[in-house]
Amino acid sequence: MARRRTPGRPAPGRRGTKAPCRPQGSIAHRPRQDDEDPMEYLHTMVRVTDLDASLDFYCNKLGMTEIRRRDSENGRFTLVFLAADEDADTARTTQAPLLELTHNWDPEPYTGGRNFGHLAFRVDDIYATCQKLMDGGVTINRPPRDGYMAFVRSPDGISIELLQKDGAQEPREPWASMANTGSW
Repeated sequence: MARRRTPGRPAPGRRGTKAPCRPQGSIAHRPRQDDEDPMEYLHTMVRVTDLDASLDFYCNKLGMTEIRRRDSENGRFTLVFLAADEDADTARTTQAPLLELTHNWDPEPYTGGRNFGHLAFRVDDIYATCQKLMDGGVTINRPPRDGYMAFVRSPDGISIELLQKDGAQEPREPWASMANTGSW
């Protein structure tokens, strides 16, 4: 006789199946609901200590292509956005999917995973997305005070950046006056 599983519990030998992702196009794929904000993967950011060595590795050895670069004199950093060769044309148009190399000009040690920065997603409505996350019990570590950018953390502490599609919305309450919570 087969044992019945407790609802919401993984099958024996399986972990993390309480809220599975379903592959696009599969029979089990759940279509987007009307009240859901679509999300688009943008980039992964990693901090690098030697920009030239990193560019040599990612571009000359892995074959990635530099899409754009930004030097910030005031912030004392350089951002270099790279795309895999097959994604380069799409990345030039949509700015995604990208690998963001962040080079801080002032040396600092990157220990304990500090060199990994964050995952980034573009959303249609930053305020609606943050409200839905808050309603679901997610802490908004960096609220979208500017109507453009917010940060949350995954259950494992991975920093996730949310960016407003097509530029910033007008700042509005309660977001405009919300303080940061924890680190992001």
